[in-house]
Amino acid sequence: MEITVSHEQGRVAVVVVKVTGQLDGQTYQSLIEKARDAYEVGARDILLDLGDLTYISSAGLVSLHTIALMVRGEALPDTKKSWSTLKSMDKTRDGGKQQHFKLLNPRAEILNVLEMVGFSDFFEVFTDKQQAIDSF
Repeated sequence: MEITVSHEQGRVAVVVVKVTGQLDGQTYQSLIEKARDAYEVGARDILLDLGDLTYISSAGLVSLHTIALMVRGEALPDTKKSWSTLKSMDKTRDGGKQQHFKLLNPRAEILNVLEMVGFSDFFEVFTDKQQAIDSF
């Protein structure tokens, strides 16, 4: 998996994290770390570009959940305990749509997974980058 980070300016500064390849048990920690690095230097709005993501596993879903909690300023789950982390996703779901973490351009197969697990209920998904940036 390859991760690139860029900075865009809308009404607020937005960090765009682009993921290429597979987001799975081997790579999900790398995505969390990139988001944590951005958060620690002040990023509060993150747009995750999934246009080149070809596969997402349950561990990849854990990374999305963890980043959502991070930008909300909440305590982060122990991502090494995947089952308890996945079960804690209901807490994120209770918070409604995420205001500071949004998704861009997931491929149809990735979008199907997101919808199947209910992530489409609390992550805004965009197909237009500028619209996504302006939504923050």
